[in-house]
This record gives sequence, C-alpha cells and structure tokens, in this order.
Amino acid sequence: MSQAMGMDFDTLRQAMADNQEQPEGPARNARAEQLLVEAEKLNIPLAVIEALGHQLKVYNYSSEKDKMFVPFARLLRMWDERPEDFDEYETHSLHWVFKWMSAGMLDQPHIPLASIEKWLGEMEHRYRLAGHSERAVRGAEFSVAAHLGDVGRAERAYTAWLAADRDTMADCHACELHSQGWWRAERDADEEALELWRPVLEGEYTCAHEPHTVLASSLVPLLRLGRLDEARAHHLRGFRLVRPMESMRGAYADHVEFCALSGNEARALELLAERPAYFTDSGDPRSKLDFMAVTALLMDRLTGLGLGDQPVPGPAGREWTASGLAVHARGEALSLAALFDARNGTLYVSERARGRMDQRPLVERLPLGVRSRSARHLSPSGSATGSGSASASARSSAAFVESDAGPDPSSLPALLAEARRLSATRSPDAVEAWAAVSRAAEGRELDVRDRAEIADHAAMERGPEGIELFHEAAGLYAEAGDPGEALAARARAAYVLALTGGPEEALATVSKLYEGVLALLADGRTGVSQAASVLVGRARILMQLVQEGADEDEPGATASGTAGSGTADSGTAGDEVVGAAEAAVRELLALAEPHISDVRMASRAAEARAMLGELAAHAGDAEAAAELLGQASEAFVAAGLPWFAVEYESRLAGIARHLGDAEGAERAARAALEHGGPRLEPMGHAQLHLQLAEVLDAAGQFGPASEHALEAAHWADEAGQGPTLGAWARHQLGGFLLRQERWAEAAEILESALPDLTTEMHGDGAIVQTRWWLGDCLTELGEHRAAAEHWLRAADIARHWPEQRDHAMLAHLAAEALGHAELPAQAEQAYARAGDLWRAVGNVHGLIRSLRARAWVALRTDSGLDGARESMAAAVRECEEGLLAMSSSVGAEAVERSDAAEGSDAVEDSDAVEARHRLVAELGHTHRQFGDLVARSVPDDAQEALGHYTRAISVFASLGDDALDARTGAELAAGWLEADLLRPAAAAARARAVLSAYAGVDGEAAAARRAEAEKMLGVTEKA
Repeated sequence: MSQAMGMDFDTLRQAMADNQEQPEGPARNARAEQLLVEAEKLNIPLAVIEALGHQLKVYNYSSEKDKMFVPFARLLRMWDERPEDFDEYETHSLHWVFKWMSAGMLDQPHIPLASIEKWLGEMEHRYRLAGHSERAVRGAEFSVAAHLGDVGRAERAYTAWLAADRDTMADCHACELHSQGWWRAERDADEEALELWRPVLEGEYTCAHEPHTVLASSLVPLLRLGRLDEARAHHLRGFRLVRPMESMRGAYADHVEFCALSGNEARALELLAERPAYFTDSGDPRSKLDFMAVTALLMDRLTGLGLGDQPVPGPAGREWTASGLAVHARGEALSLAALFDARNGTLYVSERARGRMDQRPLVERLPLGVRSRSARHLSPSGSATGSGSASASARSSAAFVESDAGPDPSSLPALLAEARRLSATRSPDAVEAWAAVSRAAEGRELDVRDRAEIADHAAMERGPEGIELFHEAAGLYAEAGDPGEALAARARAAYVLALTGGPEEALATVSKLYEGVLALLADGRTGVSQAASVLVGRARILMQLVQEGADEDEPGATASGTAGSGTADSGTAGDEVVGAAEAAVRELLALAEPHISDVRMASRAAEARAMLGELAAHAGDAEAAAELLGQASEAFVAAGLPWFAVEYESRLAGIARHLGDAEGAERAARAALEHGGPRLEPMGHAQLHLQLAEVLDAAGQFGPASEHALEAAHWADEAGQGPTLGAWARHQLGGFLLRQERWAEAAEILESALPDLTTEMHGDGAIVQTRWWLGDCLTELGEHRAAAEHWLRAADIARHWPEQRDHAMLAHLAAEALGHAELPAQAEQAYARAGDLWRAVGNVHGLIRSLRARAWVALRTDSGLDGARESMAAAVRECEEGLLAMSSSVGAEAVERSDAAEGSDAVEDSDAVEARHRLVAELGHTHRQFGDLVARSVPDDAQEALGHYTRAISVFASLGDDALDARTGAELAAGWLEADLLRPAAAAARARAVLSAYAGVDGEAAAARRAEAEKMLGVTEKA
C-alpha cells in the first residue's frame, strides 16, 4: 500500500506488526522490504528506523540471515549521526541486535576473523558507553571462542559471562541456559547439561525459540545417558515446535541426527523430505553445514544396512540414492567446514563435522510411536512378516526364529537326527530343521521313512496346498510299515480341510481315521502318540464346527428377538456338536494324561484342557473357562513348551477382564508376552503388547499402558501393518499420553495415526475420538484454530449418529476454540449450532452455557451489545422455564405418591433435589455473568448490572452454604459497582456481609474473599 493510498505511520506500524505474525520465510522478508520503501516515503526518521529494525528481525529469523548486516549497518550509521531520532525502544533494540551481529558474523565464513574480533571490541565499547553490563559481551566472546575450538579462552569467557550482572542486554534466561548447557555437553558433561536445561524443559523459562533448541540439543546427550524415554519425549515434543520455523535448520538437524542414531532411519528420511530447501538454502552456511553433516550420517547408516540403492530425498534437480547422497552430503559438509577453518586458521570445524558424520548408532531400536516404516521395509525387496492373530503367531511354527546353532549342514544323517530330536520335543525350530533336511536331501537317495517325514513336515507349512502332501506322506508311512503314523498324517490333512471350508467332510474323514487308529492301538500295531495325533485332529475339527456354529448364531440372535422352529433346530444341532466336541476332548485327555512324561503327550493333554476351557466359555461359564485355560497354560509351561501357552494366556486375559479380575488379566497378558519371547513374529508382539496396554488402561495405569501401546505400534510397523493395527495402537497411545497430560507428545502421535484411521477398518468412533483428543491437546498447546478444526470435523461425523450428545459437545468445544482463536463470528455460529443441539437432546445445562458463551462472543461481532443481551436474557429464560417445569413435575409426582400411600410425606427424591439445585445454580451464574457483561460493556448503565448482581446474590443465597463462594463473589462485584456509583455506605455494607459470611471459615477461597472485602472497606473509608 502506498502513501497515496493512505499509509500513515500508524498504518505502517500495524502492517509491520501483522507481517511479524506471518510464518518465517522469504514471503515475510519480501513484505518487510516493501514496508521499508513505504517508511522512506513518510519522511519520518523513526518510521525508517522501525522499518529497518523490522527488516533486520525477519531476516534473522529466516534462511536469509546473511541479509541482516545491511539494515543493521544503516541503523548504526543513523544512530551515530542522529541518536535523538531513536526513541527508548529503538535505542534498546539497536544495542540488543549487536549480539545478533556477533553470532551472524560467525555463521558467515566469508567474514574475516579479524573483523569479528574487531566487532567484539566495538560491541564492548558501545555497551560501556550505554551503561550496560559486560554480560552480553562476554557471552558473545564465549561463542567466538567455542566456535574456534579455543577451549581455554572459551572457559575464561564462560566464567566471566556468568559472573557479570544480568541487565536489560542479557539474553533471556532460557537462551542463556541453552548456551550454558550446550557447552557442558560439548565438554562431555551430559548430566550437568541436562540439569542446566531443566528449568527450560519444565517451562520455567521460555521464549520464541525455547524450549525448541534445548529440546533438540538434549537428544543426543539423553541417548548417551541411556535416558531413552526422555529422549523420545523430547523428540516428539521438540520436533513439533521446530517443524514450522524455517530459521531453525540447526535444531531440525539435531532431530534428524537423533533418528539416525536411534534406529529410526525411515523417520529421518521423512524429516529430510519435509524440508527440501534445507539442502540448498545458503543464507546461513553454519546451519547448512550441520544439516549436511547429519544427512551424510544418515545416508552412511542406510548404506551400511545394505540400502545404498534406496531412493532418498535430496537436493532438487536429480534423483538420489542413499549412497549417492552420502558422498554428496559429506562433500558439501567438508567444503563448508573448510571455509570456516580457512577463516579461523584452525582445523576444528572440520574435525567436529567428521566426528558428527562418523558417529555410530547409540541405540539399536527406540520406538517413537509415530507412523513410520522400519529400515528393513525401505528396500523394495524387503517384505513384512505375516499378519495373523497373536494366537496364530504363537502356534504357527513359521513364526519362530531359526536356532542359533545346529548340526553340520553337510551331514544329512546329522540333520535328520537333529530334526527328529526337535520334533520329539515339539520345538518350533523343528520347522527350519526339516527345511534344512529337505534342502540337503535334494538329488540324494533316501529311504522311504525319511521321505515320509520330509513330506509330512513340508506339508505343515503349505496351508491348503499341503493337503495332498499330507496324503503323500501317509502313503510313504504306510509303505514304511507305520500304519498309525499314516492315519495321523491323514488326520492332519483333514484338519487343514476343516480350516479351509470343509468341516463336515473333514469330520466324516477323521471319524473313520479315529476308528482305525483305535483298532490299531488295541492290536498293539501303533503307539499312543500316533493315536493321540488322530484324536487331537478329531477334537480340533469338532471345535472348529462349534466355533462356526457360534459365529452363525451371533447375527441371527441380533437380527431376531424371537426364536422360531428354525432357531430351535439350529440350537439342537449346535448342542449335539458341542456334546460331541466335549466327548472327543475328554477322550483325548484320558488318553494323553497318563503319559505326560512324554513331552508330546503332555502337550496333547494341555491342549485338551484348553479346549475344555473354550467349551466352557462357549457355554457362558467364564469362571470355569478361566480355570481350565489357566491349567492348560501351566501345563504347557511345566512341559517346557511355554510358546504354546501364549494363545491361551491371551484368551485368559480377556476372560479375566470380563470377570473384573484386573490383576488376573494383567498377570495373564504379561505371561503371554513373556512366554512368547523372541519366538513371536512381529504381529504377535504387536497384538499382545496392545492387549496388555488395554488391560493396564482399564486399571488406570496410563504410564505403563502407554509403554506397551508404543511397543504395539512399533511391532505393527515391523509387521507391515502400520495402517491397520499400527494406526489403532497409535490411537490408543495418544489417548494414554493425553491422560498423563503429555499434550505435545499425544498430539504428535494422534496426528500420525489420523491419516490411517478409516471407517471400514477402525470405525468412525475411533476417528471422532482421535480428533476429539487432538482438539484437547491442541487447546492445551494454545493452537486453538487447529483444535476447532478437529472438533468441527469430528462433529460432522457425529451428526449422523442416532445419539446426538457427542455432536452437541463437539460443536460447543469448537465454539470455545474459535473464540480463543479470535474468530468471534465463527464462534457465535458454532455456539448457535451447539445450543440447538443441546435443546434437541434435552440438556438444559448445555443450552444455558452455550447461550451465555454466545453472549460474550457476540460483543465482538456485528451482533454487538444487543445480541449479547438477547442471548443472556434467553439463558435466564431457559433457567426459569426449566425450574418451573421441574416444579410442576415434582408436584404431580407428589400427588401420585400421596394417592398410592396415604399418610406418607410426599418428598422430592434425592435426584430431583440435586437436579433442581444445579439448575438454580445455573440461574445464579447467569445473572452474575449478565451483570458482568453489562458492567464491562456499558459502564454508564451500572444500575442494570447492579440489578443482575442483586438477583444473583438472592439466587445463590437460596442454596445455602453450597453456594457461599459464588454468592460472596457476586456480593463483592456488586460492592465495587456501588463504589463506582459513589455509594460508599452500600459498598461497605456488602464488604461487611462478605466478612461475616466467612467468619470462622478457612481455605484459600475464604482468605481471598476476606482480603478483597478488607480492600473494599479501605477504599470506602477513604471516600
């Protein structure tokens, strides 16, 4: 806007203030340059001075720091020529930015060291003339010495800096503590550094760039100290602060470095991709050196992991691989370091850069909870492990890791012996052992028994495709003279058939096998182990039929409230299947239990008890189910087969929660994780950690719950299930962190979860809850506009729900946030929407509060005072009408009770009394707020405000001592108004009434009220 268009000095100042609030970056800088041109047109020296100061400030907080020397030189020249043109504020600002020049010169390697040293002397001279302490000067000297690597001089300057008096030129406490802690960390005193930073980290000292840089600087020291939970929290909290600030490339680099050193390489790549300009912005060479050094560190790490060919984000203009960017970034970092060293006359900067680039990871794996792939999923050839259930993970031998040691792979007999040993002990390592046998046997002649066992174990890994292979194995067993094992192999085939959609056919098949194996056992032509294999297959198939019957019954029971003949037939058939299953399981248990010294038979007996537990659960007997599943788990552990207990311990945890046994649920969930151990596949880990997190949440243990939800999110990502189970785990984790009031961490996690949450997979309730929680977090963080957006988007989903209370609450919360975000017109609309919803759901308290809040925001909209009065009057009406309706209802109920019971007193029940009490209190608060609104908005119409205060006092007085604080608050407000109306006697009377009300009453509220009343008496006595 030009002067001809009306830009005067006040308009210019407002334009600069508005520009200061814009995001850091070239656009803000360009606007500052335009405003300087406009200032020069005014022919007012102070206007130019302020515009130069504004330009200098936005340059300093941007990627164009190198531009700030020109406006500063001009300001200094103006000061030397006409210091009287500077007002007090601009005089202070000029001397303040001397410090920026010192740091800025250090950051520019083309500025000679002699010029920097000369500048230090100039700064000291001018500060002395202005009467300032040397604290800022010594701090600047310390920065120069530390940059040069002159430890002796740095320590002397550091001591002098801290010894000098703090004055108006000293950096803020937060910035000073950051620099002091940084130096202690540089000197390998991490504990001291963190103690110095503690007041900043705890929020005692803050500024525009703190705790941003302290959080970033603390990351590696925390990793070195092994304080991993704090490191994670500082990353989540700190990166959120640094992300939107263009000028903080150095702190951003600290977060990339942290990820590279903590096993979060994929997260580090995401950070690089968010800031492509950081690779090329040249206005601040020192922070570019930091950024390129940590980029080289990350790329070397990826290359070392075998991912050198992985595409990665890098400088614009070409496609980059990790290995290619590693070379480029290292070259850029060392070239920049060489420029600094040439200026400084040392090798210190290059040595530090090499040390930073050559760091080794400090932590192999530190889960962060945010949405990210693991490094092994970066490669196109990398594949995630399966996504079966926790029980399947524990049960399937494919889920388990290879044995650490084994026989000579060149010796087939040794491999066979080892595989048979592992099979006999039911070790999950048997799968890989038999696979090794199969590989070693290729092209070699084997006897028929060996071929049978190889085929049998190969079939176990094929799923539906293994059925034919089981039959092939059966034929080979028969040929080898082992008819019992042949029947067992066919029973395994039948069970696979049952799992893949043919349970009836499978049952018919296994029934014949069952008869056959019992005949063989009776004749002594097979052993108990083979018979148990057939019996367990039969029991499993019947249990499958029971489960399918239960699954089919669920929808029918939900869809129809009556039971016709079809339902009865189904129930009869179901009872028959359940009875057959129980008989089969008990027969298996009777066969196996006498032989539990054999680990295979102990396993069969334990599984039988688990099946009985499942049948008890199916019958609705949760106590019996828990007892039997507990016995099964104990039996597996006692047999040395803890991995088989995992499925049943997980199930037991769920049943214990259903029974309200929190301790039992936690014990079972922890046992499942312990017994799964390293043999669980990632998805099993994820599900079991999430189950334990939910158990701990139900017990109110939010800290431990968040730890397990964090692990669940990590393992889901490892399993390649980040968008499904991982998103749910992050949703839960965000909620747990929120309950601990860890707002920034919770917000980062919830924002990470949100893109993956879908109605189809997670339900719209999860999406609404996530946005609701996000709104809560962002409100606490002061991000009111963003909070309102999340609440409004959640409300748009909830408006389709049959129950509308959540919709109303979300609309109300959004209105509050819009008001805090200085968007009163939108807030007024949202309050109107909330009020309509509260009315629709019959919540009079919500309606009244929305009307009162709407009145206050109306003052800042076109509705003005008239609209505000209208809303507040409507709130009064709603209170009065609600009380009238309540009285009528109570009267009618009293008559009914009197008719029903002659001679008895018709008294309101406690709920009705409480409801009336609350509504009376709402009326009192509404009159009190009405009075405040009028008193603040129309000072000349104090009588109206006084009338509302008087009514509020009367209403609160009817509630007795329960409303004492509210009544005396209104009394004091009325008293001050009486004093304004020059009625000292009336004001004094109200003050004495408050003092009398609190006679003998203790507490903070009583003390505060008495103090205010005494103050009022003092004022009235002087009047």
